[in-house]
Amino acid sequence: MPELCRFLGIVFYMYFNDHSPAHFHVQYNEFRASVSIEDFSIIDGYLPPRVLGLVIEWAELHQNELTENWNRIKNDGSFTKIEPLV
Repeated sequence: MPELCRFLGIVFYMYFNDHSPAHFHVQYNEFRASVSIEDFSIIDGYLPPRVLGLVIEWAELHQNELTENWNRIKNDGSFTKIEPLV
């Protein structure tokens, strides 16, 4: 599972051969969620509101990179790290 980014204890990653729709996974302490790349809605799981706000802010800034990574991981398993928010 490629780790895309990490900041303030929030870890962002994607799985190889994951199901559609395009999404990324987030882990923060005991909380986990899958977040849509298209509209940043939570597909599964839960994040505290403050953390979710940071996740959405980061994802909005890096939506193109997230989409590129989703496609790369699906096609050939490669990915690039994404800059943290802070």
